[in-house]
Amino acid sequence: MRYLVTGATGFLGRHVLARLLAHPDAEISCLVRSPARLAARTGDLAGHQRLTAVRGDLTVDGLGVSEADADALAGVDHVLHLGAVYDMTASDAANRAANVEGTRRVIELAERLGAGLLHHVSSVAVAGDYPGRFTEADFDAGQHLGSPYHATKFAAEALVRSQAGVPWRVYRPAIVVGDSRTGEMDKVDGPYYLLPSIEALSRALGPAAPAVRAVPIPVPDLGATTIVPVDYVADAMDALMHTDGLDGRAFHLVSPRPVPLVEVYNALAEAAGAPRLAQVIPETVARPVRGLAERAGELIGRVPEVLELRDAVLTEIGIPPEVLPHMSFRTVFDDTETRAALAGTGIRCPEFADYAPVLYRYWRAHLDPNRARRPGPKGPLDGRTVMITGASSGIGRETALRVAAEGGIPLLVARRGEELEKVRAEIEESGGRASAYSCDITDPDSVDALVSAALADHGRVDMLVNNAGRSIRRSVRLSYDRFHDYERTMAINYFGAVRLTLALLPSMSRRRFGHIVNISSIGVQTNPPRFSAYLGSKAALDAFARVVASETYGDGITFTTIHMPLVRTPMIAPTNIYRAFPTRSPEEAADMVMDALRRRPKHIGTPLGTAGSLAYTLVPRLTDALLHVAFRVFPDSAAARGDEASAATEMSALSRGARAMARVLPGIHW
Repeated sequence: MRYLVTGATGFLGRHVLARLLAHPDAEISCLVRSPARLAARTGDLAGHQRLTAVRGDLTVDGLGVSEADADALAGVDHVLHLGAVYDMTASDAANRAANVEGTRRVIELAERLGAGLLHHVSSVAVAGDYPGRFTEADFDAGQHLGSPYHATKFAAEALVRSQAGVPWRVYRPAIVVGDSRTGEMDKVDGPYYLLPSIEALSRALGPAAPAVRAVPIPVPDLGATTIVPVDYVADAMDALMHTDGLDGRAFHLVSPRPVPLVEVYNALAEAAGAPRLAQVIPETVARPVRGLAERAGELIGRVPEVLELRDAVLTEIGIPPEVLPHMSFRTVFDDTETRAALAGTGIRCPEFADYAPVLYRYWRAHLDPNRARRPGPKGPLDGRTVMITGASSGIGRETALRVAAEGGIPLLVARRGEELEKVRAEIEESGGRASAYSCDITDPDSVDALVSAALADHGRVDMLVNNAGRSIRRSVRLSYDRFHDYERTMAINYFGAVRLTLALLPSMSRRRFGHIVNISSIGVQTNPPRFSAYLGSKAALDAFARVVASETYGDGITFTTIHMPLVRTPMIAPTNIYRAFPTRSPEEAADMVMDALRRRPKHIGTPLGTAGSLAYTLVPRLTDALLHVAFRVFPDSAAARGDEASAATEMSALSRGARAMARVLPGIHW
């Protein structure tokens, strides 16, 4: 038995091929644009050696089939036309080129080859918005065809029906979903559009989900749909194709009964652990309300701005606006002829609720666009790759040790490679995993090499801690001829952090997950004197994060800004007076960073920092006056003055007032 198949590399096509290959005498030629893609898609099918690729294209005259291939296909027993555009968002031109003109060319080729039988895969979409029962004998009933897809599938079936050169059979599948036994699916369509919202709702409720699920959400009748698993469609087509006496007929491959959308939602919500719906609003109430809503919708729909807002909201939750009007069917599809033809084969369409959990589990593992956002089983950092700059000492080192202890994989970044290796060795001795990368984040080439190496080694970077930094404490009167101080702080604190963030954002966007922690300073909130170079660069990074966070929100990429108080690290060592100041330890600072990585809040700070920010907002002049007192009380350091000889005695030069202010307002960079 010889077959010519179009659309063999598609989802349904691959499953039908598996059934055809089960026939020992089947010799199958597949019309494809790419033989390599056919081999990749079918290499795991039993008997795939009996598949032959025939180069061709539905949009090319003669299907692009060569004379030699046409001669070899002469007298083929079955032509199975599966190829089509199935995309509700595709343009009319794209639908017409593949669905209508492609079908016309397939008919012409079938006639030219003298094919024994033409099998055309149509769709229940040919019924449009027909109200009521639509039988397999029905076709042109004056129905309205509400989209280019509906119109072109109707036109394509009309071509098949009107030709007399080749005997034909038509198959009208409903919304095809994954395999009812394995859940296998390769695209998001139909009920899959509901799953991201169901999953998000389940995740948002967390431990409270069982209590919330105990009380279903009341809703009106939302309509019904018809859904079929791909294994049923493929099995039914295989049987119908090889049963005698069925030429010139159409077959509905639909669910046993119309499935209310509430049932579809509930079957998936049950699997996901999300709240259920209850269709409890009486139809006597729902019908007039629905009528009013439809009329209001028609009026509102004439306002372009409203439509644009609606489309933006739908797109954000993952539902193409073009799909919304077709989520339910007014039509009831009668499949009496199909069930009669399949009698005795054992082939039947299962109820959606029976295999919905299988679909959900496969979607969650393979198709959920947000699956990268889910943490590992051992905690929020389990399995996460966390890039930490400035990881050779201080806050960065301590954070890396903590990340590894919680099951994460710290990617250690700093200029000092030897020091990084010591940290990596310490982590590995404790049973953790880490990678070390020597990088100067002020050098564009070095950053590019870092990101390329990290992605090659780990495949992804889930989180970034922009910790590396430079601080300069010098009053502006000593900075008139030191513009390079501002350039140096901006180079690492702002441009370095931004450069690394921008380099990682594309890969994070593709995975729809990422988190960036920026170690800022309490000084951005409190504005202490002598830090104009340092705090200017930190404030710039704060503003960058606030703006970019709104742009990357839809991709699941979030930012935390930590307004870190004074920490005893090597960065503050040159300022001797800080030895007399109360400071936080690197371990305490790492607590704040770990909180940012676990919870991913927008901001982490201190009450003192918040008070300083509020004071500057409410009483800016008074705040300036108070800070000027601090400017007088705390002198420039000997290093800032260029007076190295006085460095040893500058701690003892601190006044009692300065020491008191440092104790009363701990953590501020005075």
